Amino acid sequence: MLYIACMNLKLILGNKNYSSWSMRPWLALAEHDIAFEEEVLNIYDPASKAKILKYSPAGKMPILIDGDNTIWDSLAILETFADKFPQFDLWPKDPAARALARSVSAEMHSGFVPLRKAMPMNLKRTPVLPKAGIAGDVQADIRRICDIFVDARTRFGARGDFLLGAFSAADCMFAPVASRLRTYGVRLDEPCEEYVEAIHNLDSFKRWKEAALKETWAHTHYDAL
Repeated sequence: MLYIACMNLKLILGNKNYSSWSMRPWLALAEHDIAFEEEVLNIYDPASKAKILKYSPAGKMPILIDGDNTIWDSLAILETFADKFPQFDLWPKDPAARALARSVSAEMHSGFVPLRKAMPMNLKRTPVLPKAGIAGDVQADIRRICDIFVDARTRFGARGDFLLGAFSAADCMFAPVASRLRTYGVRLDEPCEEYVEAIHNLDSFKRWKEAALKETWAHTHYDAL
């Protein structure tokens, strides 16, 4: 794969073990071997707030520094990458696939709150069901997510291993959820498990997880779930 030098790009990221939002744009660059700088901050340390605000008035991560421009919010950053690197088709060229990719990405961006709260991303966690079990609203989220996996892969998956065939921005959006499903020992039907396995087999995902496992920061509440 062509290695693209673009060192005017810098990502400000949260803890790699816990920050699902930070993972998303990182995968988009790393999976396509685009060079960039990164700075990882402990988002659960109150002292980090001033550092984050230095980069973005929203006070949240991830943040992309692109030369003189600052872009925040994972989906906005992915849109920026799609414009900057059109050769990688982060949004599929096929209009129907692109429409579905954008729809499910937006749904991921704004939805699935019960699952987010009950199953926060925690790559160090031993895969096992949550101690409190899986509540009904979380089960509903899981069913909807698996429906998305099956629908997308049934309609477009013949073109590759991912939601729309080839790796896309939609996979960046759903990769943290795929990690949650495995981390919390959720039993999945074969089509859903195949997609979760494809995400975990990504070289970029493996590199992110390797870095996450080396972090020493801890979140007591998340670790106790």
